[in-house]
Amino acid sequence: MVRLATVAHPFHARVIAARVGAEGILTELRGSVDGPYPMGDVHIYVPEIDLPIAQELLLADEVESAFDDEEDFGETGAPPALWLILAAMIVLSVLLITRQF
Repeated sequence: MVRLATVAHPFHARVIAARVGAEGILTELRGSVDGPYPMGDVHIYVPEIDLPIAQELLLADEVESAFDDEEDFGETGAPPALWLILAAMIVLSVLLITRQF
């Protein structure tokens, strides 16, 4: 077994192990995984022959997650705050126009 990754939290280590395991790669977690106060790094190990595949999976997941950080503004493509500002400007314009006449 060779080290695939080292993470700071057992939950993160279990997520990585589950992701790699979903592709049929065996994993082993070493370090502070269980216990009442899990503290310290957790190391994820995979068989040496599966290391390149596991590294590709993690890299692909990182690339995909980079695109997940974008805000989803729905069908319009504009942030909700922009619509509120636009609506306020229209209401203000209508009030100013009706006061002049």
